[in-house]
Amino acid sequence: ETEPLTSKKDVSGCSKGEDCKENGLLVRNPKSALRLVEDGNRVHPSQGDKGEAAQISNGYSGVQSSAPCNGEQQLMELEDRETWSKKIDFLLSVIGYAVDLGNVWRFPYICYQNGGGAFLIPYTIMALFGGIPLFYMELALGQYHRNGCISIWRKICPIFKGIGFAICIIDLYVASYYNTIMAWAFYYLISSFTAELPWTSCTNPWNTANCTNYFSKDNVSWSPHSISPAEEFYTRQVLQVHRSNGLDDLGGISWQLTLCLLLIFTIVYFSIWKGVKTSGKVVWVTATFPYIILFILLVRGATLPGAWRGVLYYLKPDWQKLLATEVWVDAAAQIFFSLGPGFGVLLAYASYNKFHNNCYQDALVTSTVNCLTSFVSGFVIFTVLGYMAEMRNEDVSEVAKDTGPSLLFITYAEAIANMPASTFFAIIFFLMLLTLGLDSTFAGLEGVITGVLDEFPHVWGKRRELFVLGLTIICFLGSLATLTFGGAYVVKLFEEYATGPAVLTVVFLEAVAVSWFYGITQFCNDVKEMLGSAPGWYWRVCWVAISPLFLLFVTCSFLSSPPELRLFDYDYPYWTTVVGYCIGTSSIIFIPIYMIYCLVITPGTLKERILKSITPETATEIPFGDIRMNAV
Repeated sequence: ETEPLTSKKDVSGCSKGEDCKENGLLVRNPKSALRLVEDGNRVHPSQGDKGEAAQISNGYSGVQSSAPCNGEQQLMELEDRETWSKKIDFLLSVIGYAVDLGNVWRFPYICYQNGGGAFLIPYTIMALFGGIPLFYMELALGQYHRNGCISIWRKICPIFKGIGFAICIIDLYVASYYNTIMAWAFYYLISSFTAELPWTSCTNPWNTANCTNYFSKDNVSWSPHSISPAEEFYTRQVLQVHRSNGLDDLGGISWQLTLCLLLIFTIVYFSIWKGVKTSGKVVWVTATFPYIILFILLVRGATLPGAWRGVLYYLKPDWQKLLATEVWVDAAAQIFFSLGPGFGVLLAYASYNKFHNNCYQDALVTSTVNCLTSFVSGFVIFTVLGYMAEMRNEDVSEVAKDTGPSLLFITYAEAIANMPASTFFAIIFFLMLLTLGLDSTFAGLEGVITGVLDEFPHVWGKRRELFVLGLTIICFLGSLATLTFGGAYVVKLFEEYATGPAVLTVVFLEAVAVSWFYGITQFCNDVKEMLGSAPGWYWRVCWVAISPLFLLFVTCSFLSSPPELRLFDYDYPYWTTVVGYCIGTSSIIFIPIYMIYCLVITPGTLKERILKSITPETATEIPFGDIRMNAV
């Protein structure tokens, strides 16, 4: 809302190049610049037309009004944007989003596969020059422009608005498979409430003749055809993949997993339906609980026999690996997908911050916590793998051959089942996996919700609860293919193709649009206005050159050698690669489509159209105490 600056006084006129007051309200003349001094409600006009006019921030979303002082100035009512109740709510939400299931299973596996302790060198370099600068950039953009992933481009570079639509499609793809993994964890959690965990014996209806329980008191030898009871529980009872012949015959839908997923989406809906005021409170549990459990599991794992073998295998450096290009690609991909720029979440969460919040400090704190969590999770996993190797009388490399979710649902679940107080550790472990996934789901859907509500405020602005309900129903229906007996194959396909290259492309174009079209100088001036000091040369160089090259390097490496997918004993046929690329392209295709649309609807010659399309459309708005002012 626009408030009177002083008592109501009429102003007889307004000369060219000056600001004036009309009916007690400040009216901005577009010919002059403003310098704001927060020492009471005073406004000081600057000397001449300086570049500072372009540096005035836009703390609140609203409709601009840039008409000159002619007595007919139309004043638009601006509504305050919702903000976080407390700063800690924002930090926990960002940490909860960044720290997800991938920190627990993906980082430890990639680390030991790429040289153990030596891998930490390329990982740290890629974090410093690629991941963290991009993370900081998105937080600053969201906080300054205070808009979601779609409408923010009107204030940066309108022709790139298709990036926002692409982000929303990618988030929907992620929601369609990521929550299914949580449904698996929920199934395990329910199954854990028994005196004897069901994946500890070979006497269950789903077990086969190859089931071998080497933890039994009988002298049992482990052969190449042996299958652990934990693996058969995962593949034959939870997933039931034996009832599917692959992607061309997925089979029926598992009603048990469907119910688990339905309950998860119900929890998600009632956590985010009211906005950050409610989700900011839920993350106090979902973001902190995993750290308590990780600490308990770390202490327990360190006391197991053979734990040292796993730690040694995890950290023993193989310096020759640093000469391999794949190691650097894996390091770049891991830090990028771990921090998570490009999903619209950081833009959305930061847009609810106060204008002068120190987002620079937030970026450093949350990214550091994320990286340290990944590193510590490696100890949690590998102390248990060392214990497994000790029990099997095998090398750790043989035990650690499982990757992805299998590492958690087979190897780690089996180790837990054979510990003292196994039921307790199983319950807290799978509860930890649920909380790790939930706050990441909150974040992903909030990215879509904020983007759409900011873009269509007149349609959905007052109907958030209804929109969130529709969105969760769409995500649930979109997940049905992953709930089939062959659903694990669909999850693997989406994980590899639907998000990877698409998100990399989105963030590459985002970095180029901000640094080269919006302008690195303008962006740094925006940051200076929020924080009081401009980013140094290190950040500028990263944003302009190093980070885009970092993204281009990872994208080209992925496209030049697409992954050959294999899950359990199923080799993905060649046509699935084509399908995967089609799924990935279906989101980023919105970027060139919107560019063409933008040029077509913009009047003027081709040159004029291009210039208008890369020029910010919306004027900035200034937070100044209790008043809201637009500036050009």
